[in-house]
Amino acid sequence: MLYGLSLLAGIALLTLGGEALIRGAVAGARRMGVSPLLTGLVVVGFGTSAPELVVSIDAALRQQPDIAVGNIVGSNISNILLILGLSALICPMAVQPLALRRDGLVVVSASVLFIVLALAGSLGRLQAIVFLAGLIGYLVWAYISESRQPVPAAEMHASEAEEMTALPTGGGMIVLALVIGLGMLIGGSQLLLFGAIGIAQALGISEAVIGLTIVAVGTSLPEMAVSVIAALRRHADVAVGNILGSNIFNLLGILGISTLLQPLPIAERVAQFDQWVMLGAAGLLMLFLYTGMRLARGEGLLLLLGYAAYIGLSFTIY
Repeated sequence: MLYGLSLLAGIALLTLGGEALIRGAVAGARRMGVSPLLTGLVVVGFGTSAPELVVSIDAALRQQPDIAVGNIVGSNISNILLILGLSALICPMAVQPLALRRDGLVVVSASVLFIVLALAGSLGRLQAIVFLAGLIGYLVWAYISESRQPVPAAEMHASEAEEMTALPTGGGMIVLALVIGLGMLIGGSQLLLFGAIGIAQALGISEAVIGLTIVAVGTSLPEMAVSVIAALRRHADVAVGNILGSNIFNLLGILGISTLLQPLPIAERVAQFDQWVMLGAAGLLMLFLYTGMRLARGEGLLLLLGYAAYIGLSFTIY
């Protein structure tokens, strides 16, 4: 019970802390005159991954690589299969392929890059540099391409920033929101890892499985909130763009930073199973989006069924 309560408290703090951090950062960006395009692309698109960032770094420094890597891979799987599946059930999501082609290509490419670099059985600082260089290249490419001409992707990222309401006003309130958000993220990470590791040990489940499932879903709640709200408001491009941006940052940014701080061995089950599910989910999403130019309710249901099957296999065969 103690471990379960700690896990739930950690998830709650991570969710609230991530929300406070994003709102403080968006308010600060607006106060400094940062364009809605850059705010949506970097602050909102990547800010929802703050819980994954803090948890994976914490796990890496604690010498718990299975949770650090599992959290990233599992979050990318749940983002597509669970969150976009749920969002599509709420509202069929018509999207503009031209607005998502670049980000979709980067998500699939980053997944392939992870698989290739993980062939050695572990990720070291050289691989970290490759991941981070890929992230910087993506950001530069995205900002230059979108700021030079009015393209649908630019409108999508600007809309992500505009989705944020009830922002703090005044310099003091912005700083307070950032400090409180960061404190909640750090405290939530400690509680989440304590509870997750305790449950794994008590039930005889590997840390990799806990990281890929419970921890991954817990840290993905900010993405779920943004995507579900966007779906309810009929803003499909924002919902899908938020998930694609988060998945890019998870692999290239969070994994890069975590590996730079501490080399991470790859669990055998991740190499045999989970990384292929991650790549397959990304490929399936691109297929749905580009063939029908929308994510229909039936396709959303298929994504959810796929996640249910993945969870079932995670706690049985694998």
